[in-house]
Amino acid sequence: MNRSPSSSGLLPIPGAPSSSWALYRSRFANLLRNTDTSVFIAFWLFGLINNVIYVIILSAAQDLVGNVPKGVVLLADVMPSFLTKLVAPYFIHRIPYSTRVLAFVTLSSAGMVLVAFTPPTASVAIKLIGVVLSSLSSGGGELSFLGLTHYYGHMSLAAWGSGTGGAGLIGAGLYVVMTDWIGLSVKTSLLASACFPAIMLLSFFVILPHGPLRRGSRKDYQPVPEDEHRGEDDDFDDIPADAASSSLLAPGPAVASTAYLVHSETAKGSFLANLRRAKSLFFPFMLPLLLVYIAEYTINQGVAPTLLFPLEESPFSEFRSFYPFYGFLYQLGVFISRSSSPFLRIHHLYLPSLLQVGNLVLLTLHALLNFIPSVYLVFIVIFWEGLLGGAVYVNTFAEIMERVPVEDREFSLGATSVSDSGGICIAGFLGMAMEVWLCDWQVQHGRDWCRRIGAS
Repeated sequence: MNRSPSSSGLLPIPGAPSSSWALYRSRFANLLRNTDTSVFIAFWLFGLINNVIYVIILSAAQDLVGNVPKGVVLLADVMPSFLTKLVAPYFIHRIPYSTRVLAFVTLSSAGMVLVAFTPPTASVAIKLIGVVLSSLSSGGGELSFLGLTHYYGHMSLAAWGSGTGGAGLIGAGLYVVMTDWIGLSVKTSLLASACFPAIMLLSFFVILPHGPLRRGSRKDYQPVPEDEHRGEDDDFDDIPADAASSSLLAPGPAVASTAYLVHSETAKGSFLANLRRAKSLFFPFMLPLLLVYIAEYTINQGVAPTLLFPLEESPFSEFRSFYPFYGFLYQLGVFISRSSSPFLRIHHLYLPSLLQVGNLVLLTLHALLNFIPSVYLVFIVIFWEGLLGGAVYVNTFAEIMERVPVEDREFSLGATSVSDSGGICIAGFLGMAMEVWLCDWQVQHGRDWCRRIGAS
């Protein structure tokens, strides 16, 4: 029988006749009561800690390399992650999650310590080695924790997405607070950040319930007969697809239980079979995610360093303060949109991706022609950029959770994550060329502000 979202416990589609704020509140409260809080907290912390070091490094890019193109830092921060995501999905399932977490924490902390203790007079290459170590941790962590959501249901994915958005906001904001407001040195700020990965150990070994993972990781499990788990979810079998897709929150316990019970050895099939699966993911999921990341990271690393205004027309006292504040606004937008999936879903992933390309064109033209009259208008555009980027990210993986068969879902979640790193790698090369070109153009036209920033 067909059931409405209100009778099934799902949040109604925004703007639908059945939607109201009272209904949203009551349904959301009901879903929270039925959610394992420890799973939500664990995955939120996974997303936060896995990404926060990456964000802090990008926020500190200008202080680490000075007039060297910021795309160099971006490439060191994402290329190892990209390569990890490219090859690891085909073998990483053989490594226990507990071993992976220990490796990620070690690599991330070691990388930050190396970056912090490298003096400003030393070669930039030494700092980049530390960045590479942290990048390996971030890339392996993302594909591992996205794969782990397969065993814990839709709410774990929503928590992960929100946590990654929170990492951007906290990472960028914390760096601004430590260096600009409190007045800590870059070295002290980076050393403090090296302690954050330890939280991941607490999240995995203490907070996260391991029952679903143990049951799902058995090598000899058999598919549950249809009639055995029919009773758990027969109330939800007839929910229309468009109603179920209106929220990342799972319609019932069977969603999570199916994720680890109805599993077969085909989920870890041959290398060629996985390649075929990856190919089928490209146009519906990978390409829009790739496009949005190329556009936004070209803005962040290639265009944003040149979006400077006279100090007397800005809230800043020095030119180096523009860049980290742009990063904070961008990450604020990312956090909001990555946390919005339980309330608002985007199914047409190409629309926000193309809008992001429009942002790139607009801000590049301003860097050349200087036609936006106020830095506060640029603040708004950067915030909008973050909203679009975060929305494409979380809705891409939400679509996979709903549209990809259960037996292919763990692989698909991990494999699709290569698109964001691939897009960032492409943006890194574009950004290096664009920053140099835009800065030279501005100097030739009487605006030499981009040359007044040095490394710390």
